[in-house]
Amino acid sequence: MTIQNTDVGAARVPGTSSRVRALVAEMTLDEKLAQLVGYWVDQGDEVVAPLSGEKVTTTAYADATVHGLGHLTRVYGTRPVDPVERAEWLWGEQRRLQTETRLGIPALVHEECLTGFAAWKAATFPTPLAWGASFDPDAVELMASAIGRSMREVGVHQGLAPVLDVVRDARWGRVDECIAEDPYVVGTIGTAYVRGLQDSGVHATLKHFAGYSASRAGRNHAPVSAGRRELQDVFLPPFEMAVRDGGARSVMNSYTEIDGVPVASSHELLTDLLRRQWGFDGTVVSDYFAVEFLRSMHGIAADRGEAAQLALEAGIDVELPGPDAYPFLAERVASGALPEAVVDRAVARVLAEKEDLGLLDADFSTPPQHIDLDDAGHRALARRLAEESAVMLRNDGVLPLAAGSRIAVIGPNGDSAEALMGCYSFANHVLAHHPGTPMGFEIPTVREALVERFGEVSYTRGCEVEGTELSGLDAAVSAARDAEVAIVVVGDRSGLFGRGTVGEGNDADSLELPGVQRQLVEAVVATGTPVVLVLLTGRPYALGWALDVAAGPAAVLQAFFPGEEGGPALAALLAGDATPSGRLPVSLPRSAGAQPYSYLHPLLGGPSGVTSTDPTPVRPFGFGLSYTTFERGELRVDGVTATHARRDAGVPASGISAEARAGDAFTVSARVTNTGAVCGADVVQIYAHRAVASVTRPVAQLVAYARVELDPGESADVRFTVPASRLAYSDRALRRVVEAGEVELRLGPSCAAVDESVTLRITGPAYELGIDDARIVEVDVRRG
Repeated sequence: MTIQNTDVGAARVPGTSSRVRALVAEMTLDEKLAQLVGYWVDQGDEVVAPLSGEKVTTTAYADATVHGLGHLTRVYGTRPVDPVERAEWLWGEQRRLQTETRLGIPALVHEECLTGFAAWKAATFPTPLAWGASFDPDAVELMASAIGRSMREVGVHQGLAPVLDVVRDARWGRVDECIAEDPYVVGTIGTAYVRGLQDSGVHATLKHFAGYSASRAGRNHAPVSAGRRELQDVFLPPFEMAVRDGGARSVMNSYTEIDGVPVASSHELLTDLLRRQWGFDGTVVSDYFAVEFLRSMHGIAADRGEAAQLALEAGIDVELPGPDAYPFLAERVASGALPEAVVDRAVARVLAEKEDLGLLDADFSTPPQHIDLDDAGHRALARRLAEESAVMLRNDGVLPLAAGSRIAVIGPNGDSAEALMGCYSFANHVLAHHPGTPMGFEIPTVREALVERFGEVSYTRGCEVEGTELSGLDAAVSAARDAEVAIVVVGDRSGLFGRGTVGEGNDADSLELPGVQRQLVEAVVATGTPVVLVLLTGRPYALGWALDVAAGPAAVLQAFFPGEEGGPALAALLAGDATPSGRLPVSLPRSAGAQPYSYLHPLLGGPSGVTSTDPTPVRPFGFGLSYTTFERGELRVDGVTATHARRDAGVPASGISAEARAGDAFTVSARVTNTGAVCGADVVQIYAHRAVASVTRPVAQLVAYARVELDPGESADVRFTVPASRLAYSDRALRRVVEAGEVELRLGPSCAAVDESVTLRITGPAYELGIDDARIVEVDVRRG
């Protein structure tokens, strides 16, 4: 086997300091390879990563650290440990590496942090789908900054988040971890997370690079058949934004194989694209066991040494979670199959990261003594995101609840703390293996929060999240009949690999509510008592039966795992103390048979008279109701005003056009007014529709958005400066270009409705995007 390029060795790594180059030159091969692996000190029988029981190395820790160590894996996030006691152990371990190894290089410590620092007693924030539903990058950046401060305080240097996979199939269990089905929303919110985490001194790790969420039939670890155009236009933009605009310092490979090539072995993606085209100069870490999977799951390597060489040459610098394959690189170097310069290149990147984090000069003499991982600031941010992200899907006037109402809370998620948290929360990820261990932080259930807000409420479970047992329905019906309003709380229970209804490894072949929960809801609705359906889920479900029939629930509120303050946030929204303002970050599917589905479909992907199936979602991307009303108008593009107002997205634009040369930025502005009686937030959404292009285009594509908070009667002018990249796509030669022609720009409350529209005429020759072209829309909101 030969290496795939000659740009190797420590001296060829961009930005490498003389100190790092000197260290690499001084190292033995064993010392170099020690820097390219992690070690999972606490991993036992718990299954908190795919096939972890089968794959974790059996090398003793003392032997594994003789020559130093690259990473310590999840020292806080594998089992419940007291943070003060664990910090004392970690500081001591880092001192040992400094004093008992020849070069004295500390280990980099990484942890999961998708819904907060995944450690015992740490704050648990809303799941990423809730970030998307908030359409609030500023709040996400503040949340990530708080997470990063907690991690840095206890000696953690790298966080394995955010997930930048674009949702394509609601059946996929890891939808729980994703932000949205729109690449721009994923990119802007994911980039905000990166900035927040890294501003606190913790390196963010983008995952899963790339194409992971396009797995066949929504099955985890399944092959991907995406073409190059879909990769370039859908899956790669969020990563490019996070790298080039967010400055992300680490990337994690996807487990998947794309058209037969496992990403962990893809030099094209991990080196040619990521490093040479985008200029990424951080470290690439393997998803857990992904290097060894090249042998055991993909079958492109005969043994672990060959798998290690394929991954290293492709561009994976560090093998996580432990040394399963990279130690075999020593044999490859000794045999001449692998030049040592390829190892040097990866070692230089790892040492450069440690230098950047201050690890090469760190003082571990005094561990922290007073640690609060869930202070008032954490909780305030958790509450803000929980309130902003709940999406009201229906309201016939029952909400907000009248004071003094006799309330019955019904449903398996009504009095469950676990139901408020996502798959990568510490409670559902780890504590599930430690029954009887307290949660370690306050997380009021929906029932408890409603009691706090309204006083006495009754509670009946009705049924379980899973299973077929119907014996509790009679008690639920009786409770509803005795109440003036029934709040039925149903949905998911997140977990891993078969433990739960959603989460990593919990893929679905149906998008009906799990178990007999739909029967529970319908039985309670049949009593005639007004029903408020509250959904605590990690994926969108097929809810046409609840939303599209007159005899359904009076109100439906969708919350995507809202975290530790989710109970109080939902109580505030139900009471009218806060106004619902979330918007759907994913389409609500009509059925599992309509999957995979994206609102970004071309005309041929929508309903038509030549098929008997209808993929039209029950509620579209961007949809969300409020307790107030908004009027949107005065749409202008570079000074040209909208010439008509329409409510149906299929109506073509007419009248005069604005003009912009291909490659030039342009401005879009609109005015939004709160015309109701209460404070509220609108998400101003601008979509593009291009009827004619060299390749088929989506019927609607989000170009820009802004979350705008307004008092009753207040107005705001929203101005978007839109870079050319927002209208770019891959042409027939697979170049990312902006082509001449007409584009209809639409202002509306969702991807499927139009308040006003303007035609933008793009002129001049096709413009091919360059690496320095802007990717993010500038937003200016002026109230008054």
